[in-house]
Amino acid sequence: MEEESLSRSWRGAGSMPWYVGASQLLGVASVVMTGVWMGHYRGGYAWDGSAQEFNVHPLCMVLGMIFLYGDAIMVYRVFRTESKRSVKILHAVLHALTLLISIIGIVAVFQFHSASSIPHMYSLHAWCGMLAFVLFIAQWLLGFLFFLFPGATAWLRSCYLPLHAFFGLVLFGLAVATCLLGMVEKLLFSILDTYSRFTAEGVLANCLGMVLLGYGVLVGYVLTRDDFRRPPHPEEEALSVHFKTLTEGGATSP
Repeated sequence: MEEESLSRSWRGAGSMPWYVGASQLLGVASVVMTGVWMGHYRGGYAWDGSAQEFNVHPLCMVLGMIFLYGDAIMVYRVFRTESKRSVKILHAVLHALTLLISIIGIVAVFQFHSASSIPHMYSLHAWCGMLAFVLFIAQWLLGFLFFLFPGATAWLRSCYLPLHAFFGLVLFGLAVATCLLGMVEKLLFSILDTYSRFTAEGVLANCLGMVLLGYGVLVGYVLTRDDFRRPPHPEEEALSVHFKTLTEGGATSP
């Protein structure tokens, strides 16, 4: 009986902490590995238009658009028993941090290109990155208007919620793919002649790419597994019905 109970727990939501914990290990590892790559192999960090300022870009984008963004879209799965309002605020705060850190990273690469007379926005990585960033801002603003701004009706929220969840996951996948494109671009620009010899920098970057893929897969799995969905809370359903009554003029049955 105990083994059967453990088996059911593992097949259900009981296994979620293991997947979330593994995702956090990979997420932190990706940020650390990016820091080591740019700090040790690429000369460190600065804010003076030099190549060291460019190094701020990959670190900020991995920290913001990958790690923090991945955590932001998992909070409704992780904090399944907390009040929905608290989780909603945490979700919005993590997105705001993602936006702030990403802006720093984008400013760094534009300043570096300007100081080095390098054309802007010519590569596939740049196009995908700007697309992901613009869509992320749109997603964040729409989420604020629909779910935090009091003017949205319950009907509008229920219609937009599936789109918000779907495009949030799509944008995360696009961010991971864009990071991988940027890594390949950086390696070809920096160590093209020695990359094929399994140099330490190249191996580190390849390992970082695998870690990013692993993090992306785990986040996607946690978000798409039905057993991990946030269970309905009676008090939240009551509040939802009450909100609908106030905003749409409906009547609840006695």
